[in-house]
Amino acid sequence: MKFGETILEYRDDLLHDLDELLRIRSVSATDKESASRALEFVLDRAAQMGFRTKNISGIAGHAEYGEGEELAAVLAHVDVVPAGEGWSSEPYCLTERDGRFYGRGVVDDKGPAIIALYCLKALKDKGIKTKRRLRLIIGAAEEIGMDDMMIYFQNEELPDIAFTPDSDYGICCREKGIMQIKISSQQNDSAMLAELHGGSAVNAVPYKANALIRCTGQEDERIIRFADGNKCGFDFSRTAGGLNISLSGKAAHGSIPDEGINAVSHLIRLLSESSGSKEIGSLCRFLDSEIGLETNGDTLGIACCDNESGALTVNIGVADIDKSAKAFIDIRYPVTKDSSAIFAAIKQKAQQYGLDAEIINHELPLSMDEDAPVIVMLRDAYKAIMGVEPKIYSTGGGTYARMLRNHGVAFGPVFEGDPAKIHDADEGISTENFFLHAQICLEAMYNMVR
Repeated sequence: MKFGETILEYRDDLLHDLDELLRIRSVSATDKESASRALEFVLDRAAQMGFRTKNISGIAGHAEYGEGEELAAVLAHVDVVPAGEGWSSEPYCLTERDGRFYGRGVVDDKGPAIIALYCLKALKDKGIKTKRRLRLIIGAAEEIGMDDMMIYFQNEELPDIAFTPDSDYGICCREKGIMQIKISSQQNDSAMLAELHGGSAVNAVPYKANALIRCTGQEDERIIRFADGNKCGFDFSRTAGGLNISLSGKAAHGSIPDEGINAVSHLIRLLSESSGSKEIGSLCRFLDSEIGLETNGDTLGIACCDNESGALTVNIGVADIDKSAKAFIDIRYPVTKDSSAIFAAIKQKAQQYGLDAEIINHELPLSMDEDAPVIVMLRDAYKAIMGVEPKIYSTGGGTYARMLRNHGVAFGPVFEGDPAKIHDADEGISTENFFLHAQICLEAMYNMVR
């Protein structure tokens, strides 16, 4: 019997605690108090299991097992993005249906967090002697820029080896750089566009957008005609304030914007085509003319690619226009490219439209040697459970691994061919793969402490 299989003994208790955690609506972007409560829940359970725990400012903490000068760690987060609409079951609880687990956070990242906690318990219950201390490090602000880990590592030591189960299998050695940029104007300079709103998180493709248009009945009809045949679902209603337009697109993670349908981009495109680019205001004109429906940054002049990590991506994550106008753009750039040149190009383009551009979040890329000791340990753990070698890959996603200064990588929990729908409705994972990940995770943690 492989040691990783020991985790299966904890199936019922693990799922019970996961359900309890999913019921805490820990959307860090709008409810930091609930995100802190989710952190407290995990740390309280860890303390009940007999682990040494520490809570740092309600934003991060850890549970620790074992002895040793060196430190190994698993990093996970308990905050989530908003549930959004379109779920086939209640998002804030654990639902098992047709061989799958569903719930907001079941994959990203509450499920892996609870699994790692029970892996610690399995090691403790079996009396495994350690040559390194092993920590489960938990954050409550990963989805809003990872300030949680910045604060944590200002107070605590950096692990010697670590992984974060917050990506795909096999082993992610490279993560693109992430720049999140605010494009804004103090005034809404469109006489036609009274309001436009779409998106709730910069790192997600917005699936909903709406606008209020000041226009005549004849102009109403022209806009409605232009909407005919569009692949997005437009809805129109006339109000005292004008024509209200709402649009349904398709959500996706901000690192893979081509897999979604950006409701903001398509709504702005409709307004531009039906009314003319001058009528929609400077911000919308910039977004439509310089980004439009593209996700590669070509028109912006920032398209680039490398062999190590692939192509740059662009996502308009949030747009808010009323008296002022602002949009938030998510850029994922290749590990070998110059972020300052990318931002300079965007800023120059924005200034041509009379707009300001500022970086609101910047996470440097990660690039790690494929033969590093921690990667060898993870490779062995995966092969022990799965019987084959894991692939080595790159991602546009941003995980805690980039905070580890080349001491760790992202590893699981999503298996190829299993549509996790992270940041989308019906986030889920097959029950078989959920417990395969649990076995791999325990095997990896076992390898790290021996």
